[in-house]
Amino acid sequence: MSTSERDWVRVLDEDGTVVDGATVPDLDDDSLVEMYRSMRLARHFDGRAVSLQRQGRMGTYPPLSGQEAAQIGSAMALDEGDWIVPSYREHAAAYVRGVGLDQTLRYWMGDERGNRHAGLNVFPVAVPIATQVLHATGAAMAADLAGEDETFLCYFGDGATSEGDFHEGLNFAGVFDVPAVFFCNNNQWAISVPREKQTASATLAQKANAYGFEGVLVDGMDPLAVYQVTKDAVAKAKRPEESGDDAPGRATRPTLIEAVQYRFGAHTTADDPSVYRDDEEVERWKAKDPIPRLEAFLRERGILDDEAVEAIGTAIKDEVADAVEAAEGTERPAPADMFDHVHADRTERIDEQAAHLDRLRERYGDEELLE
Repeated sequence: MSTSERDWVRVLDEDGTVVDGATVPDLDDDSLVEMYRSMRLARHFDGRAVSLQRQGRMGTYPPLSGQEAAQIGSAMALDEGDWIVPSYREHAAAYVRGVGLDQTLRYWMGDERGNRHAGLNVFPVAVPIATQVLHATGAAMAADLAGEDETFLCYFGDGATSEGDFHEGLNFAGVFDVPAVFFCNNNQWAISVPREKQTASATLAQKANAYGFEGVLVDGMDPLAVYQVTKDAVAKAKRPEESGDDAPGRATRPTLIEAVQYRFGAHTTADDPSVYRDDEEVERWKAKDPIPRLEAFLRERGILDDEAVEAIGTAIKDEVADAVEAAEGTERPAPADMFDHVHADRTERIDEQAAHLDRLRERYGDEELLE
């Protein structure tokens, strides 16, 4: 794969103009407005969540600002029966797939019930790096063997590509042609480690070559390009005979997408990015901000105007405020609840830990333990 910028998939340039030769995805006006609304909602939610953490009303939180296009564009490209397998930063993708903002807040407030999504095709948040790649590969293979028409969209960061789980999962996916789309949010920094120290490969997308399937490089701050690339990858996973893939005997085909983007904020609220990156770099990437880029495109097409933009802003503030109120108004779980969902059934070791907590609570009381 060539690494020059002309080989990126891109629909909109940085000022929202359709680039020469690009095809705008077949989305109706309502869907385009919903894409824009969801991106603005995610940005506002992100700011409120960081504020809650700073006020001591929530635990450590991983910001997503700058990555709205990649998350929302990709999640909107899925069919109804498809699944997402998130890392710990896909709050916006989960929202698109039906997870309430209050659920996300509850999880980061320490309530594991916020990480349960009954009736939704959304895997639990995965905090360990790259473990979800194995889960997605296994689930996709199981669905394929069962004859289910489902694709599994697995998210991870650029740092995950340095983990053994990433390589094992993608190798297995290539060998068994599982219906999965591996979506790398290359936000340039794995905490404080820059992208260029992750690999000597010119791109992360080209790593798919070693596993026998396609890697695609896309402008991750262009929501229309992300949508189209993901849509094509999902179609290939389900119907490879329609994708132009001429490999013999293939029932499905995975794809690795590298979405090049930038996280504007810290890795988590426990991180200080000023230690390892400079303001000039941040401002350079903020010039590529996906939200004004899409807004400019929609305004130019007459789909948005000042009145609509203002109405959306008011509505999303209300929606996020309601989510905060709902999350903080939910009764807190009991400390012992943490043991109930580690495994499908509690193990002897888990029972021993629960009993140990009971003894500590009896001896010290809950308030002293928390201190």
